[in-house]
Amino acid sequence: MKISKDKVVSFHYRLWNCAEEPSVELESSHGEQASLYLHGYGNILPTLEEAMLDHEEGDVFSVALSPEKAYGLRRDNWQQRVPIKHLLGNKKPKKGDIVHINTDQGQKQATVLKVGLKNVDVDANHPLAGKEVQFDIEILSIREASNSEIDHGHAHGPGGHQH
Repeated sequence: MKISKDKVVSFHYRLWNCAEEPSVELESSHGEQASLYLHGYGNILPTLEEAMLDHEEGDVFSVALSPEKAYGLRRDNWQQRVPIKHLLGNKKPKKGDIVHINTDQGQKQATVLKVGLKNVDVDANHPLAGKEVQFDIEILSIREASNSEIDHGHAHGPGGHQH
């Protein structure tokens, strides 16, 4: 079976920062539960989903992505000072924490740069924004999606979204 729309794909990956010499491994699903996604529903990076198309169970391949195709370019104007009371959840953040803030475009994730008495300086860029990355992928299994998964637009079960 090949990966195509309405297929649930289980895979392992390693994510590398290619800007470092030598490349630095940033994340890996090996030794943990495999990742699971429903193909064709935008559940993973669009360029990665496109690269997965037509691969089969057992395939092992790499996908190098420019910043524009991965997590976007860094935007200097995405650093701002926010009142601590506007943070969702963690009310006592520390430098380096990932926090959630409400914005005009909905909830956003940000990294704490500096903590003051009443405010925090945050960076709303994705931590990998501006970086060239590489995914090393191993396709473990492919199956037809259930009607429920298609209705919800994501995979269910271990490694996918639970209800």
